[in-house]
Amino acid sequence: MGKVTGFLEIDRQVHKYQPASDRIRHFREFTLPMTDREVEKQAARCMDCGVPFCHGPTGCPIHNQIPDWNDLVYNGDWENAIRNLHSTNNFPEFTGRICPAPCEEACTLNLEDIPVAIKTVEQAIADKAYELGFVRPQPAAAKTGKSVGVIGSGPAGMAAAQQLARVGHDVHVYERESRAGGLMRFGIPDFKMEKKYIDARVRQMEGEGVTFHCGVNVGVDKTVDELLAAHDAVLYCGGSEKPRPAGIPGAELHGVHDAMPYLVQQNKRVGGEDIGSVAWPSEPIVAGGQHVVVVGGGDTASDCVGTAFRQGAVRVTQLDIRPQPPEKEDKLAVWPYWATKMRTSSSQAEGAEREFQVATLEFIGEDGQLTGVKCCEVDEKRKPISGTEFVIRADLAFIAIGFSGPIETGVLSDLGERLTVTTDSRRSTNVKADDRDYATSIDRLYVAGDVRRGQSLVVWAIREGRQAARAIDLALMGESVLPR
Repeated sequence: MGKVTGFLEIDRQVHKYQPASDRIRHFREFTLPMTDREVEKQAARCMDCGVPFCHGPTGCPIHNQIPDWNDLVYNGDWENAIRNLHSTNNFPEFTGRICPAPCEEACTLNLEDIPVAIKTVEQAIADKAYELGFVRPQPAAAKTGKSVGVIGSGPAGMAAAQQLARVGHDVHVYERESRAGGLMRFGIPDFKMEKKYIDARVRQMEGEGVTFHCGVNVGVDKTVDELLAAHDAVLYCGGSEKPRPAGIPGAELHGVHDAMPYLVQQNKRVGGEDIGSVAWPSEPIVAGGQHVVVVGGGDTASDCVGTAFRQGAVRVTQLDIRPQPPEKEDKLAVWPYWATKMRTSSSQAEGAEREFQVATLEFIGEDGQLTGVKCCEVDEKRKPISGTEFVIRADLAFIAIGFSGPIETGVLSDLGERLTVTTDSRRSTNVKADDRDYATSIDRLYVAGDVRRGQSLVVWAIREGRQAARAIDLALMGESVLPR
């Protein structure tokens, strides 16, 4: 814990943002950093709550020892704070920026709507670690003589690769795209997380002995069997990238796109790369001067909103089939779990018009070009209400309603029926494996991350990568010092 009476004496404070009128003019991060003293005061608010739900199963999937590093920050011991944070989280600068912070929802002080600013403190610790030079390679003292291949360099693949390299295995990461990072690099806009942090971790991991092979589409350029022949074990961390089918008439019109090709293109532009992509080939999509409609209410939809504003969209409307949630949740009914309540992202706050309890009936157009989106209100069962139809003008529309599993071209098509898949409650196709040994139906082939559990958070991907690394190390060596 921090200061014994800190939560009584110090008000909650989090990062402030640049004004919306300023931040929509660029694609850089726009949070305004707090001083060390301000961060230390926020860490001091962590109370001796007896049972710290923040790092239990309801709060933090990777079990960050939040009260411990809050106390270290409060006492100005930044070096041990990052050492503690790194003991459970390989990449706190990622989660400190893009995790929705279920830990804060589970904070005991959230019963009074004033949780500890855990996410702000975590990002501050990670950034201070870079500033003071605490993020450096940690190569293994001795090599095991074992080799592991990792397919995919998203958060699960990167976390697993780093853990395996640090215990002495020879690790090779195979990435389909031109640079490492997976959807963290190509799906998350730079205004939420600049990609220099991924580059820094790649350099650190290379210093630890990890070899990255970019531009290698496993299942197309190289078969899985070739990888299994070259390595003692192979871990598949391909992610969940197949857009969930919307089934909306008129989706073939020019101007209607799935969300991910749009985000990938802009991230590649910011990174100075060619906008073409192996997984999301598409014509150039730019929202400048356009009326934009985004179908969906999640994070990907919000990212489309922020990207469209930065490209100069005239108007952005976001459609959500769910009812508008309450401004305040019933704490006693839902705490310490994630609550359904009205949340406004930084992108939505930049001027989006939000429509709740609305269904998208049809994309309409003229001469093959999108001109509008036909909608209607729905009842509590999401059934259309007759007579409530209306049309929103649209030059561009993005479908952002989630993902239904890994793309079929690549590993899945290469292995075919040899690889057992399953369907979850969200009708997503996932590779079948449990969360103990992470083993698939194919000998020496393991799986972790969204490709196993379905579309989820970066923090869950890191957890799965770490646990899969331990399972592989245990299988190869008969014992493991890696944590679960």
